Amino acid sequence: MQSIGAAARLTGLKVPTIRFYEQEGLLNPPERTQSGRRLYSPADVQRLAFIRHARALGFELDDIRSLLDLSDQPARSCEEADQIARMHLSGVESRIAQLQALKSELERIVRSCAGGTAAECRIIGALADHAHCAADHDPAAVKRKTAKRT
Repeated sequence: MQSIGAAARLTGLKVPTIRFYEQEGLLNPPERTQSGRRLYSPADVQRLAFIRHARALGFELDDIRSLLDLSDQPARSCEEADQIARMHLSGVESRIAQLQALKSELERIVRSCAGGTAAECRIIGALADHAHCAADHDPAAVKRKTAKRT
């Protein structure tokens, strides 16, 4: 059995984060000593490591909750886990595309700089008026356009 500090060291999590995961129901309340100190079993530490790794991969807490529920029922089909991971991958791919568009636009704006004064600065001009941008790189604007089409 590990103290919360030891569990934190073993998993790379911070003590408040472990308490948060417990409050969120991702981790069952641990056993406690007579003095009230939390004690974590090897299974608890493994579960915390799972949560940390899933968070590092960008999974949301609700998805992690579902994945933990699946791992608690080993006889269940992993179809739901596959679906969760595929949806997450799709979101990551979408964010990558947005970041690539942002990078391209920033590169274009930086290349347009000819030096001179701030009054003539094309970078400041492009930032002041989105119409000077070559592409729509604003995620909120892309969402608005997509919503209008449907």
